[in-house]
Amino acid sequence: MNWLELYGQAQASGEAAAGYYNRNVGVRTAEGKVNVRIPLAAADTMDVRIWDEEDVLDCIRPYVSRAPQLRHVSLDPRFQVHHFIEGRVLDSFSPRGSSVPEHVIDDVVGVMEQLVRIPPEKAPPLPVDWPESGDGAGFGRLLARLTQQVHDTHRDEYAAVFADFGVPEEPLAVLEPLWDGLVSRPFAVLHADLHRKNMIVSDGTTWFLDWELALWGDPLYEIGIHFHKMDYPAGQRAEVLRRWRDRLPVSATVGPEADLDLYLAHERVKSAIVDTVRYSKQLVGAPSAVVEFLTHRLAKKLNVARPVWGAAPDMTPERVTRTLAPWVEG
Repeated sequence: MNWLELYGQAQASGEAAAGYYNRNVGVRTAEGKVNVRIPLAAADTMDVRIWDEEDVLDCIRPYVSRAPQLRHVSLDPRFQVHHFIEGRVLDSFSPRGSSVPEHVIDDVVGVMEQLVRIPPEKAPPLPVDWPESGDGAGFGRLLARLTQQVHDTHRDEYAAVFADFGVPEEPLAVLEPLWDGLVSRPFAVLHADLHRKNMIVSDGTTWFLDWELALWGDPLYEIGIHFHKMDYPAGQRAEVLRRWRDRLPVSATVGPEADLDLYLAHERVKSAIVDTVRYSKQLVGAPSAVVEFLTHRLAKKLNVARPVWGAAPDMTPERVTRTLAPWVEG
């Protein structure tokens, strides 16, 4: 197969699904359809990233049953080719905040169980300064440090916006003394981005995409970030947590509810900061329907973050629109 030719077809295609870091293009070949995955050169780094995605896919292949199969990797130009998974993106029929099909819960817990059972020595190499396994405080502070860096990078440009949205000058300070209280759990490979747009449902089973943000860390963080991004109805969230505790090793799930609450608090703070920046850029020149959708979503994200800082969850879409008017008006 001529991989560079495939890459050229993908580059020329007007049809693509894009996340924040990669553009995905389905291309038909004589051997079947494949997904060409091309990094977005101008993407801002808003998440902790320690591994190349192809190394993650190689690592998990013997252990995770429903992840993309890596067909080819090119370093220059930079792209990957995955086998194409036919099906429906979960978000397209079960959007954020709604209940998911019953089998999706089992599949989500199943992939978390598969990940924590990967032997540590099979994980890709770690950065030299990465926290030791079980050092929850070090891991939590590492996450918080990146969030603080994002805030600091955009502090001047967004000073008035952050102030109106109730984002403190030091948004992570309220969490700092709490990291030391985390219970020690053995680290594991984490997907760290399990949300509805990264799941494809095909013939009653769920496939898990986009492994670019995979980490080595506290398995409780996996379910914390999953809860934040899925926004399950309360009953389903409780059911996911129950099954997760039942199926994963006790060493991975031990600890009080306060540990989960701390990771959730961090994700709410991070989302308020990161999505203020991301959404403002998406608002430039956007049609009114997109503006309405994004401002409603951002208001909701701010309202789950504001109580972390001791503020009332009283942000409205109208206020978000007024505050971001310079971007909305272009």
